[in-house]
Amino acid sequence: MTHTLPGRRLSRAAVGVLAAATLTGLASLPAVAVAAEPDLGIGQLAPITGAQPGSGVDVPFSVLNKGTEEVGKVWVSYTLTSGLAAADSYGNCMYSTESSADEEPEKAVAVCAVDQPLKPGVLYVPEQPIGLKAQDSALYDKVRVSIDSTEPGPSDNGGSDPVPGTGAPLKLVEKGPATDADLASHGEASSSADVTAVNTADFALTGARLKGEVGDKVTASVKFVNDGPAWVYRELGQGAATVDVRIPPGTSVVKAHDFCSPVTKTHYTCGTSQSWVNPGRGETYPFVLRIDKAVEGATGKVSFTGADRPFDKNAANDTADLVVDAGAGTTGGSSTGGPASGGSSTGGTTTGGSSTAGSATGGSASGGSTTGGGADPQTATGGNLAATGSSSSLPLVGASAAALVAGGGIFYAVRRRAAAVK
Repeated sequence: MTHTLPGRRLSRAAVGVLAAATLTGLASLPAVAVAAEPDLGIGQLAPITGAQPGSGVDVPFSVLNKGTEEVGKVWVSYTLTSGLAAADSYGNCMYSTESSADEEPEKAVAVCAVDQPLKPGVLYVPEQPIGLKAQDSALYDKVRVSIDSTEPGPSDNGGSDPVPGTGAPLKLVEKGPATDADLASHGEASSSADVTAVNTADFALTGARLKGEVGDKVTASVKFVNDGPAWVYRELGQGAATVDVRIPPGTSVVKAHDFCSPVTKTHYTCGTSQSWVNPGRGETYPFVLRIDKAVEGATGKVSFTGADRPFDKNAANDTADLVVDAGAGTTGGSSTGGPASGGSSTGGTTTGGSSTAGSATGGSASGGSTTGGGADPQTATGGNLAATGSSSSLPLVGASAAALVAGGGIFYAVRRRAAAVK
């Protein structure tokens, strides 16, 4: 006969008592309330048209607390593209710039701490619309306004350090109870609007005049520049301009620039490194051509194509020529550079194949390419034609270096081609 040990029985009993007490205690604890997340919205901003460079631009907006609880403090932020600037300096705002990245241009940023409660279901507007100024470069710009219940962090893109404003603070005032239409129009915490100014931008093209013998390789540097005064900002993913290049008869393309895609063997279209181009900036498209046969007056054409340019009122520089003056010889040399028509050159030569151009009085043919707006192209005197001479003793290394520099924007070109395939 077995006997249950008294100590073991007591232990089990004690465990049961403790478990019951624990469950009773848990059941008696009060329920913990979970606070609802703030639900804030910005009204849809209306497009602004007819802005005059140098004049003020007012941006009205409204905010709505769509939640059920009062929000004690909010942050109102607004960002501006480069044709716009903040005209008002609010004392509760921090001002900075955000660097260009992800195919977006540089922006001006204001982050304003509005230390006042927002009641639920009530529409609020600023005491006065946000004051902006249209810059001399304004044309197609954007403003974006956002509202947050917590302070926004710094941009991952980098930029300038924030600077505090110096004027009266930005304040919000009650407009009245929100309607169903207000609830529908304040669905998001941010909204953006286009700001269009009455301004112009002059897109200009420069071609080239090349000299060489049959069998030579020569480099034609086609150049596009925005002569301003406005910058031009297209939609995200769309190039600032599209350039149509037709090769002179009697020549063939050995290497085209990385921003350029063939339509046929003698017809190429070239894009830009970004969806915007600033005044005084543009792109250079070097084409390495081989002179296959001598054709009298061999002339190719360069022109704009693609998106409309209603801002460009000067059609005189919208086209340019590519001219090849070929001799009847059969030397195997190749050339880029040399003396320009009507000027002298400085760009030494050595024995060998092809060469990079020196700078020529009256025009130069640079082998470089611009990215993010690029370097300022040079134009030749006597029309939209840059001159490059001939030499059968220019170095192959030079042309290779020029091609390498010109390929600096290959990533954007590959992305654009991939998008086009899709």
